[in-house]
Amino acid sequence: MSAKVVRSDAEWRTQLTSEQFRVTRRHGTEHAFSGAYHAFKDEGCYACVCCKQPLFDSHSKFDSGTGWPSYSAPVAKEALQERKDRSLLMARTEVLCSRCEAHLGHVFPDGPPPTGLRYCINSAALDFQPKAQRAEA
Repeated sequence: MSAKVVRSDAEWRTQLTSEQFRVTRRHGTEHAFSGAYHAFKDEGCYACVCCKQPLFDSHSKFDSGTGWPSYSAPVAKEALQERKDRSLLMARTEVLCSRCEAHLGHVFPDGPPPTGLRYCINSAALDFQPKAQRAEA
């Protein structure tokens, strides 16, 4: 993966919307069924909204019924970083972008085969790159 991206809060605020900043830099969560990508079905790649690192391919996306975009696997294991999250009086596994440490969401062991994982990701943390656009790059 690419070199680490480190910016100050002031720099992130100039690049991100207030919602993107709240979710990615302050470990926030958008409301269920409110994000742009929860029911989105186009083919392409979902990248980190902060640093544009590819995170999830549309082929790994599935409808979990939770109201957040859900994926069974990242494009590469190295694209994500995991951390224990004990907030909200529960134990979860937080998922972050490995390049810029943006908070993306959480991973749960109740996904479909073959991984059995459900990466529950905030739309505000993602930047969709259509398949046609990626082919031209």
